[in-house]
Amino acid sequence: MPASQALLVLVMVMLLQLATSTTATKTSTNTSTATTHHDNISKAKTKTTLYPDFQLLNVKQALTETKTRPIKPSQYQELFKTNPNDSESGGKQKLKLVHRDKVSFSNKLHNHSHVFHARMHRDVKRVASLIHRLSSGSAAKYEVEDFGSDVVSGMNQGSGEYFVRIGIGSPPRSQYMVIDSGSDIVWVQCKPCTQCYHQTDPLFDPADSASFMGVSCSSAVCDRVENAGCNSGRCRYEVSYGDGSYTKGTLALETLTFGRTVVRNVAIGCGHSNRGMFVGAAGLLGLGGGSMSFMGQLSGQTGNAFSYCLVSRGTNTNGFLEFGSEAMPVGAAWIPLVRNPRAPSFYYIRLLGLGVGGTRVPISEDVFQLNELGSGGVVMDTGTAVTRLPTVAYEAFRNAFIEQTQNLPRASEVSIFDTCYNLFGFLSVRVPTVSFYFSGGPILTIPANNFLIPVDDAGTFCFAFAPSPSGLSILGNIQQEGIQISVDEANEFVGFGPNIC
Repeated sequence: MPASQALLVLVMVMLLQLATSTTATKTSTNTSTATTHHDNISKAKTKTTLYPDFQLLNVKQALTETKTRPIKPSQYQELFKTNPNDSESGGKQKLKLVHRDKVSFSNKLHNHSHVFHARMHRDVKRVASLIHRLSSGSAAKYEVEDFGSDVVSGMNQGSGEYFVRIGIGSPPRSQYMVIDSGSDIVWVQCKPCTQCYHQTDPLFDPADSASFMGVSCSSAVCDRVENAGCNSGRCRYEVSYGDGSYTKGTLALETLTFGRTVVRNVAIGCGHSNRGMFVGAAGLLGLGGGSMSFMGQLSGQTGNAFSYCLVSRGTNTNGFLEFGSEAMPVGAAWIPLVRNPRAPSFYYIRLLGLGVGGTRVPISEDVFQLNELGSGGVVMDTGTAVTRLPTVAYEAFRNAFIEQTQNLPRASEVSIFDTCYNLFGFLSVRVPTVSFYFSGGPILTIPANNFLIPVDDAGTFCFAFAPSPSGLSILGNIQQEGIQISVDEANEFVGFGPNIC
């Protein structure tokens, strides 16, 4: 069996072990409630013997993927071409979800080292912005006016963002939209535009849409926007960012089209003056937990549930994004969704600990807890690339990994990574497993490609975690890649697996 196939089989086996180790018969009750996908949740055993202590990292394949070139603009339509079998199935709406590196919105040469460093630079800004928002004592910091930091992150070439293609208006005009689990707005550039950044598709023109309807200043929708303005009776918004970027425009109700599914009267921001690092995509599809996000507005139609799978970097496969309670998979490892009243936009989960090589690292569970003041905790974020951990946890975690990789040649620090290896000339290497221990018992053991990543095309690989400058932990998209993740807001659960992409 080729090494690449062996790696895929290994990943599938690990995910199967995750699912089987977290599925058990739920205790019977006297109630007559209907069976749901959460009925498989129980206190699963956390014996490390269920997991392989080591796995193989396919170095050759990982380096080959760094040389993958983005597709040409002429191929974009084919990339997002709808498959009738995927568009709707059993009431589910499935969209293709593509890594931002897979397409090129600029004429710059594709250089993996350049792309990596640019991505890390933006990632640092993203994390700093999140920490600023979540550490502020003012609840107003978490309202709609702050969505801009989420829009900025990752919109440049080579970012860690993921995007879908949806139709806006009637008739629908196809646009690339970045998804962001930490944002509460659906936003797109609009004509007339006094200042707009370059995007691949023509600017959306409200005058060409029969369904576009401006929001009045006295409407309930306008009331939900913090510090909304009013101009000629129309509700206006203005968002400024720390780096000088901004977006200004009007709020409107518009029709959005997802494959063959049409959703009417969605409140969107129509940006007429926009400045910043947004090159390529037309806007953002906010999937956060707030009332103005796509999920918040359509909670009745989607059951407040969505599921996604972030495609692995450099591969030829696509990820997916599905809406609706029917998208919740059977056989996933379900853990409680934690709410933070001070930050309703974000999805918090309860992490208890970390494991290396099948052994739990001695870290106090208190390090990962969300305290009564709304600080700390663990946020799942599609817009952050690298998982951040409180310094005390990161150092213990990193040291345990170093202890079990002493046979590998070390390399100098690169960007935000302080633990790197020179794997030039290796076809594959044996590395210890890395696991997340969650509340309720589930243990998520991630593939080697999700924690030891190439930072150039010369064989330098780094341990893809970094210390957080605060008590906040962030589960980034590199660690989420390839694993189906489901968010069931209505029942307050987050699921991992069982599917992969």
